[in-house]
Amino acid sequence: VQLQASGGGLVQPGGSLRLSCAASGDALNYYTIGWFRQAPGKEREGVSCISSSDGVTYYTGSVKGRFTISRDNTKNTVYLQMNSLKPEDTAVYYCAASLSVIVTPRADEYDYWGQGTQVTVSS
Repeated sequence: VQLQASGGGLVQPGGSLRLSCAASGDALNYYTIGWFRQAPGKEREGVSCISSSDGVTYYTGSVKGRFTISRDNTKNTVYLQMNSLKPEDTAVYYCAASLSVIVTPRADEYDYWGQGTQVTVSS
């Protein structure tokens, strides 16, 4: 499966963005999908993930209540709605796919990665 992340940009604090992860080459509903981010000088962090079939989700603590992950299998796309953005959310965001049924923020559990999309939160 090939993944294409999009939707990043520059937004003011308190603003919103919706990231999209579009898949080709295979049906996305076979995969657990994760969103990760990496800020300069920091390790890659698992932000949110969603199971392949039963809708189980995970959010890292710093984004709970602000970010929402969802999937539209008819469009072969997973979304990350990001609200109330903060400067500390600034990072390159990546989506990844795992054949495991386990919903996990561990990057080493993911088999396929898309290119990143830059999110910058600044006034």
